[in-house]
Amino acid sequence: MQKKNKITMSDIAREAGVSQATVSLVLNNSRSVRLSEATRERVFQAAQRLGYQKLAVAHRMEGQEEVAMLVSGMPGYDPFVDALSEASTTAWQHDMLLTVYDYGDDAELASQILRQLAQRNCVGVIFASPVTRVFDFSPFADVLSMPVVLLNQYDPGRPLLPTFLPDDKANACQVTRHLLDQGVTRIAHIMGDEWMDASRLRLEGYRQTLQLAGIAPDEALIRQTDWSLNATYAATQELMALPQPPEAIFCASDWMTLGCYQALASMNARIPQDVLVCGYDDQRISHQLTPQLTSVQLAYNELGKMAVEYLCSGEDNATHCRLVGKLQVRGSSQRT
Repeated sequence: MQKKNKITMSDIAREAGVSQATVSLVLNNSRSVRLSEATRERVFQAAQRLGYQKLAVAHRMEGQEEVAMLVSGMPGYDPFVDALSEASTTAWQHDMLLTVYDYGDDAELASQILRQLAQRNCVGVIFASPVTRVFDFSPFADVLSMPVVLLNQYDPGRPLLPTFLPDDKANACQVTRHLLDQGVTRIAHIMGDEWMDASRLRLEGYRQTLQLAGIAPDEALIRQTDWSLNATYAATQELMALPQPPEAIFCASDWMTLGCYQALASMNARIPQDVLVCGYDDQRISHQLTPQLTSVQLAYNELGKMAVEYLCSGEDNATHCRLVGKLQVRGSSQRT
């Protein structure tokens, strides 16, 4: 069976004039989100024009071996989309299809999907979340009769369940270490909602790196927000109004740095001459800001690939993987 070419879902999304998430839903033959037949056909036609027709046709086949991914809510434009795209590609390289179901965190709906999958040629199930979180697998333990892995979520009560996560703490350590290497010591951190694992772990990485460098974290330099631009704008203004303002600001997401950039511009503070700025998750916006934003990639594409590879390999050993991303250093954190 011939494998698909190098055309990506992003290419198809641009060609069809839809989001990458929509392309993933269509090519994975997901019916859990309502899409018009016109939209589905437009995506299939775009895929065919770009030479992606083998995969597009394959997703209409019946009886094909498949890997199922149950997602607790589909992301819009979000780095987690990379996990869906890479998982689909990897499944096809194993002559299998990836079928995506959005169960919206409804355990009853997920259980019904699993009962249907048990009657199909499904080699395994990936329980996935666009937000890193704790996941209670117990409602599905008696329903699921096939191999399962967790992607971007974990069950503390089942440490032997194969689990694939980004290493938020280590990633935050990378960012903070980079800023220290620039010769600054007053580093502020603007975090997201404190109840979220991503926020908590990024804060832990920031604190730990400062402590290892012999610097006591200054609580005045830490601001908790709801991830929004407005909250980040206000937090940046508060930080820069301190008697000793920060020399660098580490925002917990690239999206948040938009508010940080705007606030600094309103105060005529220059990046990076007056204050260094770093983001997190290396979204497309990081390349479009002026100066370009230093950020750390989330390894969602590799995690999606690893989850599928695990199921396709037939392994049954316990695996708990936290994958470190790659720091992308750009102009926002470098003084010439």
